[in-house]
Amino acid sequence: MNNLAEPGLQASPHSMGSPRAVALLEAARDLQPLLLERAAQCRAQRKVPDETIADFQQAGFFKILQSQQYGGFEMDPQVFYAVGLELAKACMSSAWVLGVVAVHNWQMNLFDPQASVDVWGDDPTVLVSSSYAPMGRVTPVDGGFMLSGRWSFSSGCEHCRWVFLGAVIPTEDAPWDMENYSTFLLPRDDYTIEENWDVVGLQGTGSHDIVVDNVFVPEHRVHRMREDRGGEKHRAKAPLYRLPFMQVFSRAVCNASLGAVEGVLEDYIAVAKTRVAGPVPMRDEPSAKKVAADAKSAIEHMKLMMFHSFDRLMDAARSDTEVPLLDRALYRYETSMVADQCLAISSRMLKAAGSGAIRNASAMLGRHQDILASQAHIANVSEPFAVNLGGMLFDQHSTDPSL
Repeated sequence: MNNLAEPGLQASPHSMGSPRAVALLEAARDLQPLLLERAAQCRAQRKVPDETIADFQQAGFFKILQSQQYGGFEMDPQVFYAVGLELAKACMSSAWVLGVVAVHNWQMNLFDPQASVDVWGDDPTVLVSSSYAPMGRVTPVDGGFMLSGRWSFSSGCEHCRWVFLGAVIPTEDAPWDMENYSTFLLPRDDYTIEENWDVVGLQGTGSHDIVVDNVFVPEHRVHRMREDRGGEKHRAKAPLYRLPFMQVFSRAVCNASLGAVEGVLEDYIAVAKTRVAGPVPMRDEPSAKKVAADAKSAIEHMKLMMFHSFDRLMDAARSDTEVPLLDRALYRYETSMVADQCLAISSRMLKAAGSGAIRNASAMLGRHQDILASQAHIANVSEPFAVNLGGMLFDQHSTDPSL
């Protein structure tokens, strides 16, 4: 894992050890008290406060993965994930929205360059939301496609002026082949937001529905996933933008859960230091100590696992080599398990913290519900990725076209 640079050591300007990375992490930590203050507002309004988005813009968080051509920092994804972890300790909804919106500034580089001009030509701070489930109806026409449909779970959409929507481009031989899965980019005038976000956790993400009615999408605003698999077009990009899409996006989804469970651990420690519910204070109970130790160990192992895999992915991208398919399948499975593991760790701490933890005002309970809600995202449903990895270990072909 890349650690923060020690004094006197030089680091890549894009790495975890660079002065800019250190400053970004410090900014994230400095914002934690504000995010805690706004957490109730975020949940009640079903939206990350505008002030928080402005703070993220001011801190440069949306620039971390954005190309230098549009004022971005073009930094390693490890920096982006580390910032998200810090923010999620305070407010998982805010960190979730940053994760799934700012990662789109990375994906823009997978489109035709004209798409970036369309979005950022006048204002490089414009944000893009998404809903990737292939729910759209696509009709090929001259110069592009007609698109219609309804997409759910577009987190942070009220803060965005564009949207990425997933759909399968039909062919005569294969009207529904996931090999033809693509992402369509639409401006705000071409879709409506239906406010229907009413959930048990992550209320502040404002993940409403997107509705499109027979809108034209030009060819340059379509990203075909299969085009990312090698070839001259792929190798011509900067190393950061040669990474497999789902490796980058799936970690943006699970990252907030990992940061949130660190927040649960901090809450649990605070309770343990003061709680007395019998003859022995909680801080002196061996079982309470073991819960904390197990949680800390599990959290650190997950962070090491995720940062290590991205170190390897970035090294391969820089050297123009390919990480073996089996390893990429392993990374996807490991990522998909994070939300499940975080929920199990949180559940154990919630139970050990005693009856006060289940009150509606409990910060631990709120974080726990957020982690629970994160399991609903398809990228956090681990069984298909486990089955695929197991099959590959048995010398079967991969069933995951996104690797």
